[in-house]
Amino acid sequence: MSDSAQTAFPAGPLLAYYGDDFTGSTDAMEAMTAAGVPTVLCLDTPTPDLLARFPEIRCVGLAGSSRGRDPAWMRDELPAAFASLAAFGAPILQYKVCSTFDSSPEVGSIGAAIDIGVNVMRARWSPMVIGAPRLKRYQMFGNLFAAVNGTGYRLDRHPTMSRHPVTPMDEADLRVHLGRQTSRRIELIDILQLRDGSGTARVDALSADDKPVVLIDVLDEETLIEAGRLVWERRGEGVFSASSSGLQYALAAYWRSRGWLPATPSLPVARPVETIAAVSGSCSPVTASQIAWARAHGFHVERLDLRRALDSQSGGAEIERAVGAAADALRRGVSSIVHSAEGPDDPDVIGFDAIARDAGLTRQQAARNVGGALAEVMRRLLERVPLSRVVVAGGDSSGEVASTLGIDALSVAAGLAPGAPLCRAWSKSAQRDGLEIVLKGGQIGGASFFGLVKEGRDVE
Repeated sequence: MSDSAQTAFPAGPLLAYYGDDFTGSTDAMEAMTAAGVPTVLCLDTPTPDLLARFPEIRCVGLAGSSRGRDPAWMRDELPAAFASLAAFGAPILQYKVCSTFDSSPEVGSIGAAIDIGVNVMRARWSPMVIGAPRLKRYQMFGNLFAAVNGTGYRLDRHPTMSRHPVTPMDEADLRVHLGRQTSRRIELIDILQLRDGSGTARVDALSADDKPVVLIDVLDEETLIEAGRLVWERRGEGVFSASSSGLQYALAAYWRSRGWLPATPSLPVARPVETIAAVSGSCSPVTASQIAWARAHGFHVERLDLRRALDSQSGGAEIERAVGAAADALRRGVSSIVHSAEGPDDPDVIGFDAIARDAGLTRQQAARNVGGALAEVMRRLLERVPLSRVVVAGGDSSGEVASTLGIDALSVAAGLAPGAPLCRAWSKSAQRDGLEIVLKGGQIGGASFFGLVKEGRDVE
């Protein structure tokens, strides 16, 4: 690429990404929108007709569900998804992963996605940016760390991720963890190389026909900008990157440093609403603390009995029971949450395998059915009670709810908590079009998150 091409910010598309779950997809959309890059998130293949509704966009996302899928599903589904995104014409195609690297060889394999995606683009390397300081995620010497309540943890000792019910993290060195999922060469540009200015030379030395994965450390704003510079300046004729929203933050930081984007990222402020309805399938202790806060501050909290909800005979009645209780509270002006678990020590989380087995389901089938049950709860609540703002906690649940509600696309309406923006739904259904929805990952937000969503401001 010529020096002159490096000095100007190109017009047109900049980035296209496939999100491995819905909550992470909105996180990536928020990062781009706040930086001043118009972005839309599609919930199905981004057709020309759909994109024509958003002529100003420079970044497009496709919200997926691969984080909960096996490699065979990925080989069947991802090639067409990547091809549809490549048709957008952006120089960077991203497989957007969670900043806690949720994955295993059997479920949500990031390695399998990389092996499919690298051949869609022509660059001779595949950068990977996972660290995202704004989300309190840091990568040093290839090892991933995450902070919780002011305390930093190596990811294999993280109080949630080390005990994740589907993809527990037992290795913080991402080279080792990813090496279990792909035979592709995995390299690293570490924090010392970023700081001594040798990053570009290392990219050039590592790039080859086998298209290695190159992890890039990110600790702070300095290394974030340098990571963004390396990806942007060495994008070549098009590069594929499996990365967290750290990639969005890195690119935006570099573009700002060049004066190509506004100096101060910002999003509109959300207005308050009278009531909100929420469903939660998250098993995270963070979400559990948020549910406890809501209960203590006047929210109606209704538990969905998983044993009954997953049983083919009692499932419909259990869903209707939870809907009825939540709808009654909403009609009284009381915000309501319907949830399936409260933290990793919840008896239904610990005993989930037995619950699934008793229902005649595999663990993966049961997990998807929980999301489906919560989606049906939300659908019925919206039919029975006038609501303008709703919340879904949990990546799998978010995908099921958004699909069930017939939402075609999302855009960012306002900022709330980092990684969980207030979104505006776009739908062919007049009833759903304009609905405000928050899709919250399990690790996102402070204790008063549900109060924040209702009031549009921090209530602590």
